[in-house]
Amino acid sequence: MPDSSGPLSGVKVVACSTAQAGTVPHMLMADLGAEVIKIEAPGGDTSRAASVFPGLPSTMFETCNRGVKSVTLNLKEPEGRAILYKLVARADIFGQNFRPGAAEKNGFGYEDLKKVNPKLVYVSVSGYGPKGPHADLPGTDSMAQALGGIAEAYSTPGQPMKIGVVSVADETCAILAFGGMLAALHCARTQGIGQKVECSLLGGQIRLMGWTLTTAMWRNRNPVTGQARITGTPAHPGMSASFNDVDGKPLVFQLNGADKWKTAMNALGFHAALVDAGFGDLGVVIGNDERRETLLAALDKLFATGPRDKWVELLRKADIVSAPINTLLEASNDPDVLANGYVTEVEYPNHGKTLKVHGSPWHFSETPPKIGVAPELGQHNDEVLKEIGYSAEDIAGFRERKVI
Repeated sequence: MPDSSGPLSGVKVVACSTAQAGTVPHMLMADLGAEVIKIEAPGGDTSRAASVFPGLPSTMFETCNRGVKSVTLNLKEPEGRAILYKLVARADIFGQNFRPGAAEKNGFGYEDLKKVNPKLVYVSVSGYGPKGPHADLPGTDSMAQALGGIAEAYSTPGQPMKIGVVSVADETCAILAFGGMLAALHCARTQGIGQKVECSLLGGQIRLMGWTLTTAMWRNRNPVTGQARITGTPAHPGMSASFNDVDGKPLVFQLNGADKWKTAMNALGFHAALVDAGFGDLGVVIGNDERRETLLAALDKLFATGPRDKWVELLRKADIVSAPINTLLEASNDPDVLANGYVTEVEYPNHGKTLKVHGSPWHFSETPPKIGVAPELGQHNDEVLKEIGYSAEDIAGFRERKVI
């Protein structure tokens, strides 16, 4: 009988992590059934105070910490570290994203914890990576976006480069850390070998640049940016481009090959006009910036003659990839997003509300993810400490001495 509590049921995680990149990997583990114990200082994770809605939880804390258990520990106290060691002794995974060197200084670096649990998977998230001239500096999402090239990827020619409002560096790093810890967990369970897994905001952002970065490196030239990516050879051209409709609403389409270009333009009713302008073949613009700009200007005028929904429908019927370019709110209400549960609703009984939240990006046929809510500060102190052998009197003493 499949375990309905999730595919990672039985996995135990202890995380001394804050911020997005440090917490999301463990939140994903909790979604999939792992027991995740989040260690917070007695004052609490600072993102708990990041709420912008009076009477409701912090959107940041909730998004990054749902489904985990909260235990408060003062790790500056020997008793606090002793409790942490007992938790680590029974854990599969430990995670932290403190400023480089801080975990080691405070007694919970990898060398400290592998003595407690040799099979432990120790996951460390940093800003710049474990090596290099800035390895000891703290990092943030904006720093990684700035260094990693994504600002150019979405830049407009002639305009200053800017980082985006969405924390793409944090989230990319988090997903890579999640994958890395699962790989190391498999190794620990099959080979009996624990190890340290290190991920960084910068490293994740570089990976996110994909083949576009490879092309730029091989050519030793920055890519052409703006509304369109036109690639390939004159004989086999490709195009990914965005245009505004009659109401200024944007859409995108992507195709590869001369035949697909002709199919798409015929479906839209644009082909005859483009032939007259000398663009019956997309390949003629490859390597010719002037002709590229002339083509894009012609397409701008053609797409501005009708509504977005019409253009997208015509392209999709012709088997050309196309989609409206959604705002964040439009994305949260997109029919495919909702049908797949990528956005879902969760009840918050303490607040008398049902609210939209991230769903799961995965579908498991037998052990579906469960979407929880974030814990109150220290909510699981008694439960977790009793599980590792402390009595009610012990726990009361910890509270009195401000260990928890």
